[in-house]
Amino acid sequence: MFSQYFGQYLLNHKLISREQLTDALEYMKSVHVKFGVMAIDEGFMTSEQVEHVHEKQKQVDKRFGELAVELGYLTEANVEALISKQKQHHLFLAQALVDRNYMSIEQFGAALANYKNEYSLSDDQFEEMKNGNIESFVKTILSDNQSSENEYYEKYLSLFVKNMIRFIDDQVFLELSTEEESQEEKWLVHQNIVGEFPLFTAISVNKELLLYIASKNAEEELTEVDELAEASISEFLNLHNGIFLVNMSNEGIELNMNPQGIDKSVTVNGDVLSINVHTTRGSFELLVSNKPDSMKLETKDENGAVIL
Repeated sequence: MFSQYFGQYLLNHKLISREQLTDALEYMKSVHVKFGVMAIDEGFMTSEQVEHVHEKQKQVDKRFGELAVELGYLTEANVEALISKQKQHHLFLAQALVDRNYMSIEQFGAALANYKNEYSLSDDQFEEMKNGNIESFVKTILSDNQSSENEYYEKYLSLFVKNMIRFIDDQVFLELSTEEESQEEKWLVHQNIVGEFPLFTAISVNKELLLYIASKNAEEELTEVDELAEASISEFLNLHNGIFLVNMSNEGIELNMNPQGIDKSVTVNGDVLSINVHTTRGSFELLVSNKPDSMKLETKDENGAVIL
């Protein structure tokens, strides 16, 4: 995960081009191996056991290794051995950039130091981020957001990243949305969480990304935005929110969910946190608000005008 964020940093500071970043990340995909695949390759688990752990992850927010130990498939020593293979994943980006003569190793090291200083990261925080600590990334992303509910948002967004990586796309990174509203036709998948800490949650997504997420969640190729595709992407949001409710319940906070909905060509008006979610297939927006009762969904006509 650090590679995606740091790669974007290099791009934003004009140290590499978008084409060079895309090429480097493509190279990294060929060397990045998921935890379950590594466990099979090492002879620690069978494919059936790996699939069982993946199904369990749809119910609880736990790392693959943690669940595998609980189920008796791995030992703590097995997990440590596998984690050690992943810890220096950020070095793959350095190797890719150097191999392709996009940067020297000295330039890469200097950029790492500047990144650390720019975000005022301690040595421990920087190590956590290089090792893929999702909570550290989310906290950094929200550092400019002044909401009093930041801690609550951090929990929600951190889990969303985990669930995107687990179930949809393992090359995900987030950033606060600063772009003006696109005129591209989009669907809005939305669901309210109700209780002590209510939330409005939504995914604003174009056709290509909708079909990508829906296909991944349904585990079959979907080519049209029909009832099945809409149900599948809606179920992904419902799945994520359900795991979030379990997490909150474990902290003594009981919440419930209203049924999810999906609408086409609608905009959201209200005090909402908008996050760009970047995937290998493009980007969509995740919308979150701790004031769900103030949210207004407005439908637009084919010319982009609001229908009153």
